[in-house]
Amino acid sequence: MIELGELSSVTPGMPIVFGGNRIAHVPRDVTERFVAGDSLYVVERTGALLHVPKEERECARKAVDRALSAFSALQSASDEQLSHFFESFAQNLEDSARWSIIEGENRLDVQEAQQRGRSTTRLVATERLRADMISGLRGWKSQTSRRGQVLERVQHDGWDVELTGAALGVVGFVFEGRPNVVADATGVLRGGNTVVFRIGSDALGTARAMLQHALAPALASAHLPEGAVSLVESSAHAAGWALFTDSRLSLAVARGSGAAVDTLGGLAQQAGIPASLHGTGGAWMVAGADARAQALRAAVVRSLDRKVCNTLNTCCIPRARHSELIPALLDALEEAGERLGQTYKLHVVQEDRDAVPNALFTRKVKVSRAQGDVEEMQAELLPRDDLGKEWEWEQTPEVTLVLVNDVDEAVELFNRYSPHFVASLISDDPALHDRFAGAVDAPFVGDGFTRWVDGQYALQRPELGLSNWERGRLFGRGGVLSGDTVYTIRTRARHTENAKK
Repeated sequence: MIELGELSSVTPGMPIVFGGNRIAHVPRDVTERFVAGDSLYVVERTGALLHVPKEERECARKAVDRALSAFSALQSASDEQLSHFFESFAQNLEDSARWSIIEGENRLDVQEAQQRGRSTTRLVATERLRADMISGLRGWKSQTSRRGQVLERVQHDGWDVELTGAALGVVGFVFEGRPNVVADATGVLRGGNTVVFRIGSDALGTARAMLQHALAPALASAHLPEGAVSLVESSAHAAGWALFTDSRLSLAVARGSGAAVDTLGGLAQQAGIPASLHGTGGAWMVAGADARAQALRAAVVRSLDRKVCNTLNTCCIPRARHSELIPALLDALEEAGERLGQTYKLHVVQEDRDAVPNALFTRKVKVSRAQGDVEEMQAELLPRDDLGKEWEWEQTPEVTLVLVNDVDEAVELFNRYSPHFVASLISDDPALHDRFAGAVDAPFVGDGFTRWVDGQYALQRPELGLSNWERGRLFGRGGVLSGDTVYTIRTRARHTENAKK
């Protein structure tokens, strides 16, 4: 008989077996912090050893407890109650007095994040963000739920089988400086699901204010259970790790930086929790041999209005057209920068240096970084193996340029180096577009600017996140995770009276 015990202490260098035949060793700093009741997890994908204090695990557990209790109560809530919630939440965000409080907390979050040298690109609660949240909530108000909806019916002699939509359960969200996710993710309530949030310190004050002054009053007004939306009251990374190892979650959703999302996704998958990961981004744009310079220019400008996951990151230009198309690209970068009150930053693959004006490699410009404005060379060389690097810029557009022989080479580079996310082809050749779409390994393929890849903009449904294919294609769903795509299917038999006899 195997005897099971509980880890009460650890020693420096202590081996932890994982993945069947691999070993991680406990570092000294963990042994100094570890006390009885704490937990250790090894991320099999990376070998990283994570320390989760008991109090962080308890914090996450209590939030899931509240959400589970609310999930049971939510199953008897009517569609009218849910619609009332979304409208009330939208009205609360429209209310000037309530928004003023949220805005004040957001200013403090932004100031503290800037002092720590953190990116605030997605953190600022602008009027545009406010309007998008309100629009999204009203979209959920009128959205048809799959809950109880007959998706398919199979008829037999004397009896039928129905496949019906049903609530999935508790959905866990971990995100960093993205306060809009608080509103967007409540879309899962439309289908009878409940939500647990863990938000990083960058946006925690904003999230708390939004929950207290807009979301919680809307739940109360609709007579929905308070725990339908629960917040893990900790900004520690360990609280997020603890949340994503709670097997009571029905779905784990992570948004943030690539490394953080990889860690969270690995933990969830090891715990047997389906994961939807939205981390590494950066769109690629490919110019065909027939690309019109003006069409390329316009597409680039519209793809660089701000830094988000679908912003243009890498541009592939055909060598045979470089003397015409590179000036168009540089003009577009200049215009995009001017619109933001900035210049631009260009990274050029090493072997393509001679195709770019030498002045760019000797000119110093002011570049807006998370830690503040810095002086850098306007153009720098980049090894080809770094083509997939995503540039996390603040206000200064930043793009990689690589020359290719043809579209086929661009597709090969995309499939090898990119995060397998957004690919756009600038060409007037319909047959080339069909070949490009068939060959490029991306869930989002377009023929112009890249910023269309947005659930609310493209599909008129607030998104919970956009998934790439970096770690494989998604089973049974598209790359846009939205509130109405979070559901399961029940199978129900209905017999006639004759069949029952």
